[in-house]
Amino acid sequence: MKILLLSFIASLIWVATPPTSVHDFTMNDIDDQPVELSKYKGKVLLIVNTASKCGLTPQYEDLQATYEKYKDQDLVVLGFPANNFMRQEPGKNSQIKEFCTSKFNVTFPMFSKISVKGKDIHPLYQYLTSKEQNGKFNAPVSWNFQKFLVDRNGNVIKSFAPGDKVSDEKVVKVIEKVLNK
Repeated sequence: MKILLLSFIASLIWVATPPTSVHDFTMNDIDDQPVELSKYKGKVLLIVNTASKCGLTPQYEDLQATYEKYKDQDLVVLGFPANNFMRQEPGKNSQIKEFCTSKFNVTFPMFSKISVKGKDIHPLYQYLTSKEQNGKFNAPVSWNFQKFLVDRNGNVIKSFAPGDKVSDEKVVKVIEKVLNK
């Protein structure tokens, strides 16, 4: 009974204090272990909803290359598998992890599969996509590999379309600008 009561009180506190940055969220990593995103304070984040069976899946290669190129400047790519678009991420977390590491040598942090749109949208993606919550813009996720750039303070700075590669000059310029602030 005490646990139930504490859970209820915690949920009321969550409702009473909406998130003010990406750092307010705790997410499960690909191995289902909780990760407080506050651990990334002081780092620039590139948050991407991913899928293993999409025409854009080769973007994992650019994401990994970008992570390797800028990680010493405190850029971290965070991958969030999602099965929202034509069931292009049907696998379990263990299968997704195996695919990403064996096919694309992904070393950037990958998280457990979540929903990035619809009735069951994860609260992190509610925050990323809603001007009412993030204070910047509305950017509903339109497909796999949409990207959100987050500054060192956890503020959403920019959304990039799914077809925008992180190696595209326009994307690189924005990432480098945020890194150099």
